[in-house]
Amino acid sequence: MQIKAGGIDEDEYSRLKLFEWFDIEKVRKEKILVVGAGALGNEVCKNLVLSGYKNIDIVDMDRIVKANLNRCIFFDEGDAENGRYKAEIVAKKLRKLKRNAKIRYYVKRIEEMPENFIPSHNIVLGCVDSVEARLHINSNCYLFKIPYIDGATHGQIGKVHVVIPPETSCLECGMNSTHSKILQKRFSCTGRDILYFEPKIASDINTTSIISAIQVQEVLKITHGLRNYIRNIFYYDGRRNFSSIFELPINKKCPNHNDK
Repeated sequence: MQIKAGGIDEDEYSRLKLFEWFDIEKVRKEKILVVGAGALGNEVCKNLVLSGYKNIDIVDMDRIVKANLNRCIFFDEGDAENGRYKAEIVAKKLRKLKRNAKIRYYVKRIEEMPENFIPSHNIVLGCVDSVEARLHINSNCYLFKIPYIDGATHGQIGKVHVVIPPETSCLECGMNSTHSKILQKRFSCTGRDILYFEPKIASDINTTSIISAIQVQEVLKITHGLRNYIRNIFYYDGRRNFSSIFELPINKKCPNHNDK
């Protein structure tokens, strides 16, 4: 068999295929849901498409503002000036990035989507700033046994929580009374079009990039049936140059694990 010099460079996924476990057909068949199209959502969607995923749904009801621009690769000044929807612009830019990708977007809260929407996907990624939305995604994913990868940042601190039903604990296993009190409060880095927000916090693209990269790395593991996924929380602190994995035990009192 003759191998054309430089032939490996003709395949855009050739470097990924050098991993013995990587299967581009498995990647292309996955139906992925990304909830949240802000800073984390931009980076997650970019990484998914460049990793070969081509069947992606995006849900976000927010509009773009100028404060988003230094952390969101797909947004520009015109998008902010015209108040375009985040999900719409991310979908539009992804289609330009990969013309054969099937990208759909929904300008709604995830809680407003039909009951069969979340379970119609193979893997769900959370990139939201709402406790209420997180718990809604978490409970639906656990009920229908869909892997859920939740990402969050707070300044230079970030975490990724990997939920694999029924093997691992879920987000609600770690909830406390404080979370319950803020369940109906939606937090935002921009403070627009919301009923409640706390003082704005510092945020940067570097922390966002790290957390989103870990999220998509875990997606690739799950797609390929690898068992070395995070159990359960990856914690990152850029201020102290520290990162670690924390295991969250299953809480038998959690409604997602209580047989009653």
